[in-house]
Amino acid sequence: MIAALKPFEDRSEKIVFSIIAAVIALMLILNTLVGEGSAFHVPVYTLSNWGKYLCYAVLAMSLNMLWGYTGLLCLGQCLFFALGGYAFGMHLMLMTVDYGTVPEFMQFMGYRELPSFWYPFYNPFFSIFAVVVVPGLVALIFGFLAFRSRIKGVYFSILTQALTYAAAILFFRNETGFGGNNGFTNFKSLFGGDLRSIDATRWLFAASGILLLLVYWLIAWLLTTKFGKIQQAIRDSENRVRFSGYSTTHFKLFIFVVSAIVAGLAGALYVPQAGILNPSLMEPKIGLDIVVWVAVGGRGTKIGPIIGAILVSALKSYTTSAYPDYWLIILGGLFVGVVLFMPDGIVGLAKKLWAKFTKKEAKA
Repeated sequence: MIAALKPFEDRSEKIVFSIIAAVIALMLILNTLVGEGSAFHVPVYTLSNWGKYLCYAVLAMSLNMLWGYTGLLCLGQCLFFALGGYAFGMHLMLMTVDYGTVPEFMQFMGYRELPSFWYPFYNPFFSIFAVVVVPGLVALIFGFLAFRSRIKGVYFSILTQALTYAAAILFFRNETGFGGNNGFTNFKSLFGGDLRSIDATRWLFAASGILLLLVYWLIAWLLTTKFGKIQQAIRDSENRVRFSGYSTTHFKLFIFVVSAIVAGLAGALYVPQAGILNPSLMEPKIGLDIVVWVAVGGRGTKIGPIIGAILVSALKSYTTSAYPDYWLIILGGLFVGVVLFMPDGIVGLAKKLWAKFTKKEAKA
């Protein structure tokens, strides 16, 4: 009961949570209520970009639940992100055509009628249900087989990357009915409204912000529970937890499924804001990008993955337009620099500097 009432361990965490909520609300206000002629106005384009950054942040938080707090480095988190995107993207594609009519990409591929498994996705609530169930089910099956066999460490990482690569190859094939290399694009409506309108951009940004805050609260709450303590104990010494009588398989499987669902929800909100979806979203290199986000921000911290995802994504947006030939070099250099000089990420470095500063003040 106490854990339910007090999800944050100290006052500083409440302040951080409040700042995040305030920034999200402020961006909406500056876009909605402040005129375009003002220097404080947030353009719709900026709001749309930041909506995608917030989805990336939620994706990074889902990996941090595994890597930062459970010690499981998953290189396939992008797969669950993409599966959630496809589950919702199928509904968005069906909203571009009349009932029973095949979308444009299927016409190019020679389809004369809609595949039977597409029909349930006319219902938006079924699509939302699939966003949760499909990534969760894939994680449940894969996790059960992996954890039951006590696969961990680098072997678990390699297996998750192999799963992602296999899924990407499957979705790239035209005959699977998911658009192949071209994927989904040209979305037009969402819940009866114009997806390309300013209001839709604002609502999607707000939904992304709310999801981020809910996931942040969920992680904070889990860490105050007995489950969260065991979760971190598994990270530090799984054998000791097992010898204490706990089934580490069940704990790891549960958090693996939860993180997959969180990633799927982030993917579902990302797709209508990005306006395009193809299998490149589940390529192994994307899984490595997510690892960089968490490492840069600080794994095992609540705010770190958010900082890392937004910072690296914003840097990528700028660099790929200003210096397109050097982005991969910059990304590699950033990751090497973090590993060598900031092993605990930006948040870890900030904590160390703050501790030194407070010690100096105490001595003075």
